[in-house]
Amino acid sequence: MMTIAARSRHEPRTPIDPRLDATLRYAIAIGAVLLLLLPAARGHHAQLGWLPLWLLAMPLSAWWTLHWFPLPGSALRPAAVAGARRRAIPQARRSLRPRR
Repeated sequence: MMTIAARSRHEPRTPIDPRLDATLRYAIAIGAVLLLLLPAARGHHAQLGWLPLWLLAMPLSAWWTLHWFPLPGSALRPAAVAGARRRAIPQARRSLRPRR
């Protein structure tokens, strides 16, 4: 079984959208500042739930996912392109047996 570190060294990485990366980093920074400076941000909200989850944990998990797993459609990998091509040799037809 190939480990994540071995896989990431050998497979080409898909490019990351710099706008999305910058937006997630900004959201992480804002969430961290809010959690450090506002004691109310460390609490619980009736409709949202635990606020540190939404202010820091969710943006961090989205940023981690962006860097470790490719976005669909962001860049076509050679394997995906090869699978989408049509066959060069047409498929064989069944021969009809005469009925008795």
